[in-house]
Amino acid sequence: MAKMALGSGREFAQPDCIRALVMEFIVTFLFVFAGVGSAMATEKLKGDSLDSLFFVAMAHALVVAVMVSAALQISGGHLNPAVTLGLCVGGHITVVRSVLYFIDQCLASTVACILLKFLTGGRATPVHTLASGVGCLQGVMLEFILTFSLLFTVYANIVSAQKSAHIDGLGPLITGLVVGANVMAGGAFSGASMNPARSFGPALVSWDWTNHWVYWVGPLVGGAVAGFVNENFFINRPHLRLPTRDEEEEEGF
Repeated sequence: MAKMALGSGREFAQPDCIRALVMEFIVTFLFVFAGVGSAMATEKLKGDSLDSLFFVAMAHALVVAVMVSAALQISGGHLNPAVTLGLCVGGHITVVRSVLYFIDQCLASTVACILLKFLTGGRATPVHTLASGVGCLQGVMLEFILTFSLLFTVYANIVSAQKSAHIDGLGPLITGLVVGANVMAGGAFSGASMNPARSFGPALVSWDWTNHWVYWVGPLVGGAVAGFVNENFFINRPHLRLPTRDEEEEEGF
């Protein structure tokens, strides 16, 4: 059974944590800038709905693949509180650092959306909304499933030591592909956020909080469940996980 690692309040001052937070801010900012920017571009161009969905899905797939690859060895390239929580549940990142990542990612998303609004002459940043006929429960379930599939892919192709020896370099690309596929599958119904930070920035800048909670509950629960399932049933780990607080105290840390 995997155990979560609490971490220490001193973690914030550690150089590796600071470096990770700076990197996570940069890649999350660039991800949201490209992702939200692509949605704004389709609105301006007023293209066909199917073409627009494909365009936005491909933009998300490409930017996720590139940004995860860029940050993988420094911050892990999470870009997403749901990914952070899923890895925290599996003991791969401390609770303390996870909270710092959450704040970092939401701040980066907000800054990206503020800049996009300024650079586009005051255009509204499009928010994730539920399609007509899709209720909140359906939206939560859809976001849960899409985010579960994202974390399932992250664990299988990036976290798992069994896989890393074979397709380590392809992990970020495969992660980007599943994001793109999920946007195509769920974009017309819930927006296929899979990422609370990605939804938070546009909602804050546009000040539109309609059903915003759906894009926190669905992805976070989906990420946590995926982390628990993968860590306890599928990963054969020869590597060491992060120590829990009880284990740190026993070792005299």
